[in-house]
Amino acid sequence: MESTKLFLSLFFIVSHFLEKGFAGHHHRHHHHHLYRHFQPSKLFVFGNSYVDTGNVGPSDSNYPKYPYGITFPGKPYGRFSNGRVLTDYVARFLGLKSPIPYRHLEKVGIEGAKYGVNFAYGGTGVFKTGYDLPTMTTQIDFLRNLIANSTFTPNQVNSSFALVSVSGNDYSYYLSTNDSIEGFIPLIKKVVKQIRVNLKRIHSSGVKKIIITALGPLQCVPEITVLSNYEECNSTLTQLVDFHNFLLQQAVYKLNKETNDSPFFILNLHSAFSSIIQNKGDPQGNIKFPNPLKPCCIGINPEYHCGSVDEDGNKKYVLCNDPNSAFFWDGVHPTQQGWIAALTILLSTMKQHS
Repeated sequence: MESTKLFLSLFFIVSHFLEKGFAGHHHRHHHHHLYRHFQPSKLFVFGNSYVDTGNVGPSDSNYPKYPYGITFPGKPYGRFSNGRVLTDYVARFLGLKSPIPYRHLEKVGIEGAKYGVNFAYGGTGVFKTGYDLPTMTTQIDFLRNLIANSTFTPNQVNSSFALVSVSGNDYSYYLSTNDSIEGFIPLIKKVVKQIRVNLKRIHSSGVKKIIITALGPLQCVPEITVLSNYEECNSTLTQLVDFHNFLLQQAVYKLNKETNDSPFFILNLHSAFSSIIQNKGDPQGNIKFPNPLKPCCIGINPEYHCGSVDEDGNKKYVLCNDPNSAFFWDGVHPTQQGWIAALTILLSTMKQHS
């Protein structure tokens, strides 16, 4: 997502596919009774860096190095933030501990999967995104293999909950590898179509309740707002995000119509993040971010990013004095305090409809 020229061209193509009033549909939610009479015993997680808690290891090229993890657990530990991420807070809300990363499961054995398994890998997408890491389809295969090997009994799976995160890696990878945006609309359709397939596979594995994240406001992430000195979002990308979220809303609605217990629910990161950015914190004013578009950890120039060092080990990034004062940690990921603010909004909504 580096070319402004691509964004401007994208605007006209996406607009062509949007009917009058189309972009506003993502604000309509189909709430379902997620928690009534249902207490999950395990959490299974699929997706990317918004939910990865340690599957990307130190040997991987995109491993989050210092200063990642400085707030929690005090050192880099595979989380793409200064501390906890979405998975940790969803698990807490469900009354569970954060599930073990799949990468560690073989080492600790089945006892380590008491609270479920996190299959998410940072940097991955619905499809291949340039990293030699498992896509979401492969992540779901991991779960199905564990079920087939009797690692989890049918009763354990039936009482489980799934969190699925899609945060835009398929789209950023496309922009980084294509000079033309002509294939963008088909790509969005392809991505959402595969998300639908993935959700059905998770449900057919026996998982009763599945939450899928809406695409957040990509137009407001720091790697985009840096072009305006972190002062404003890029309105062109709004069209892309709205199109994805509209198709996702349609897909989830249809999936729930096809099942008896309406197991699928959209976690609207878009509305939560947008509210925080607009209000410079949570709407109640309990958490404040003076400039929510500016990240805490910034590379000293576009060549570097948070955590970069030169050949001599000299850091090539700038770190803010207080991570709690920033909504974004780096170019795309919220801080721990940012996730707390977002979940304050989201969980309040979820409780209202439980």
